[in-house]
Amino acid sequence: MTTPTTQVVRPAGAGHETLNVLLMCLLILAVAGSVAAWRGVSHEPEPVSSHQLDARRDLGASEQGIYADLRVTLDEIHLLREEQQALPSPQNLADEGFAPFAQDASSVSRGGHAWQLLADRAYFGHSQAPAVAGSFLMRLNTADDAAPDIWLNRATDLQAPADLSDAALSAAGWKQIVAQFDAGVTREHRH
Repeated sequence: MTTPTTQVVRPAGAGHETLNVLLMCLLILAVAGSVAAWRGVSHEPEPVSSHQLDARRDLGASEQGIYADLRVTLDEIHLLREEQQALPSPQNLADEGFAPFAQDASSVSRGGHAWQLLADRAYFGHSQAPAVAGSFLMRLNTADDAAPDIWLNRATDLQAPADLSDAALSAAGWKQIVAQFDAGVTREHRH
C-alpha cells in the first residue's frame, strides 16, 4: 500500500496581478489623454457684432424659449400667408394655438407679450415684464426660405418701432438675435 501524498499548493499572490492591471490602466489612460490633448481643437465662440446677440449665450431662458417659438412659427406664418395671400394677424395665430402668440400659462410666465402686426411685414411683441424677457420684433422677408430676422429690446418704456430698417432699429436700442451653430452647442452656465 502506498501512503497518500499531500501536496500543498499555495495560492498565487494577488499583489503582482493587481499591480500589473493598475500599470496597464495607467498606460491606457496616459495614451488616451495624450491623444485627446494632441487632437483636441479649441472651440472659441465667434464674437458677434455690437448690434447683435448670440441666441445661446446672450439670452435668458424665457427669451430663448420665445426665440425658438418664433423660429418654429415662422414656417406656419409662411404657409398661412400663401394660403390667405396676406400675413395672418397675431390674433389668428393665437386662435390657431401657435406659440408665442397664444395666451397661455407659458406665454404669461415668459413675459406676457402683447403681439401686433406692423406695416404688414413685422410682428412686434411688447413685453409686459421686461425683467423676465425683453420685447421682440420679427421682420419677415418675401422669400419663404430666408432665415428669421428677429430682434430684441429690453427697454422698459418701449414703443412699437416706426422705421424697421437695421440702422433705425440699432439706433433705438434693438439687438438682432443671431444663431451660431458650431461645435460648442451646449449652453454655458454663468454663475
